[in-house]
Amino acid sequence: MIERTILHVDMDAFYASIEQRDRPELRGKPVIVGGTSGRGVVAAASYEVRAFGVHSAMPTKEALQRCPHAICIAPRMSHYKDISRQIFRIFHDFTPLVEGLSLDEAFLDVTASRAAFGTGVTIARLVKDRIRATTELTASVGIAPNKLVAKIASDLEKPNGLTFVAQQDVSRTLDSLPIRKLFGIGPKTAAKLERVDITTFAALRSAPDSALAPIFGRYAQRMRERAAGIDDRPVIADGQEKRISAENTFDIDLREPSRMHAELARLADRVATRLRAKQLAGACVTVKIREQDFTTHTRQRRFEPASHDTRTIAMLASALLDEWLSRHPGAAVRLLGVGVGELSTTQQMDLFAPLQPRPNHGIDQVVDRIREKFGTLAVVRANVLREWE
Repeated sequence: MIERTILHVDMDAFYASIEQRDRPELRGKPVIVGGTSGRGVVAAASYEVRAFGVHSAMPTKEALQRCPHAICIAPRMSHYKDISRQIFRIFHDFTPLVEGLSLDEAFLDVTASRAAFGTGVTIARLVKDRIRATTELTASVGIAPNKLVAKIASDLEKPNGLTFVAQQDVSRTLDSLPIRKLFGIGPKTAAKLERVDITTFAALRSAPDSALAPIFGRYAQRMRERAAGIDDRPVIADGQEKRISAENTFDIDLREPSRMHAELARLADRVATRLRAKQLAGACVTVKIREQDFTTHTRQRRFEPASHDTRTIAMLASALLDEWLSRHPGAAVRLLGVGVGELSTTQQMDLFAPLQPRPNHGIDQVVDRIREKFGTLAVVRANVLREWE
């Protein structure tokens, strides 16, 4: 069996580096890109400001407490997207198997490209050089036999790093790493593991069920495998959207469940409208909830048949929120989001699925037509209007 060669390319402090490139007076200075209001959040932090402990997703207020002389800049998303497109064109010059994770990072499967361009390390250097020549920006690249190890490797020598992990070196590379570097383990889970002396990949890889079951339940063996660097996920080439979502951060934290449900209904309406516009339907609803202290939770539920009906998506999202609220009574919520995944085209549904009654389809179509003609605020769902008037 041919050993795969996977690259994880991660741009270095992407937004902040673009601002420093475009404005030479910012080079070498601590730069924060993100919300500049009192409730703003850091979207990107230059390496100069990271030395003060500032990082992305941190409240801007806290970041400025740590580094009072930091320079705050509002994001220019359309500009960042233009530069991202340049970078992704470079990726596609080396392989069609490019899986974008965000504007500034992607997986590349270059297994079949080795015959034309050389080893994985050679290809990584070519990609880095092309990015630098085209955009004047740097990227860090991890090269490994799978996505999990490649992503970890790209973070080991930042900025402007290049780290190669061969199959025979996976355990040696991972074993001594702190458990917090394993993607999918957040601060709360890491704290639980550290309380039972599981602090490294090696410790997690060899931990008994008695230690892992209370923390991971039926996923204990899967976490051992991840700590061992085992990952057979393919690189999925970008194409059809994998998920459509909408979210909102509130100026004042929400505490009343009725208002949370009203906001969730509005977000579900936005998502369903976008699904119908793209002639897509989904079979999995996800709700995202961020608390006052920035702890973030997700809940999801699959359903059949796939749908783009506003009422269906809103009802499922509402049920997920109720489930979460029952475990977190009195919580203050600063962000809510609704997403729909497992997408398929509506044409495909009509061809292969049995006909289902869709009582809300006509209403959705009328609402879509009115909004298309008169704007998105021309029609508002009654439950949303009652709570926010």
